[in-house]
Amino acid sequence: MRYASIAVATVVLTTLSMMPAIAATSADTTVTFTVEATDGLNITAPASAALSDTTPGGDASGSLGVVTVTDERSAINASWTVTAELASSFTTGTQTPAETIYGSNVDYAPGPAINPVNGPFVPGGTGPLFAPRTAFSRSLAAGNNSVSWNPTLTVHVPAAAVAGDYTGVVRHSVA
Repeated sequence: MRYASIAVATVVLTTLSMMPAIAATSADTTVTFTVEATDGLNITAPASAALSDTTPGGDASGSLGVVTVTDERSAINASWTVTAELASSFTTGTQTPAETIYGSNVDYAPGPAINPVNGPFVPGGTGPLFAPRTAFSRSLAAGNNSVSWNPTLTVHVPAAAVAGDYTGVVRHSVA
C-alpha cells in the first residue's frame, strides 16, 4: 500500500508539472470625462454709493460697497487684474471748473480681500484716480476662483468748489 500511494503521488505530480502554466489575465478600460468652464470671468459692483457730506476744502469719503470678481474659466493660468478708474469727473450744476472735481482729487483704497476662494489675491495700493489703477489682481494660479473687497473712496474737495450735489462714476474693469 505504501508503494501504491507513492506511485499515485508521483503520477499526479508528474501530470501537474507537464500541464502548461495558467497565465494571469487583465483588461484595461480607458475612462474620459470633460471639466467644462462654466461662466467666464465676471465682476459685480454696487450700482450707487453715497459718500459723507463735506464743505469746500474738506474730504467726502465712504465705502463704495462690495466689489466681487468670479472667475469660472477653469484655466491653467487663471490670472486677472481689476482696474478702478474715474469714468467721469464729479460734477454739479453746469459743470464749470468750479463745479468739477477731477480724478487727481479722488483717492481709491481697495482694502483687504473678503471671502477669498483659491487665491492668492493681491490688493492694489491706495492712490488717486487720475488714471486707471490696479484695485486687485490674481496671478500664477490655476482653476476657478473668487474674491470680494469693499473699497473706500475719498474725494478731496477743492477750496474753490461751489456748493451742490456732485455725481461721478467709478468704473471697475477686469481682464
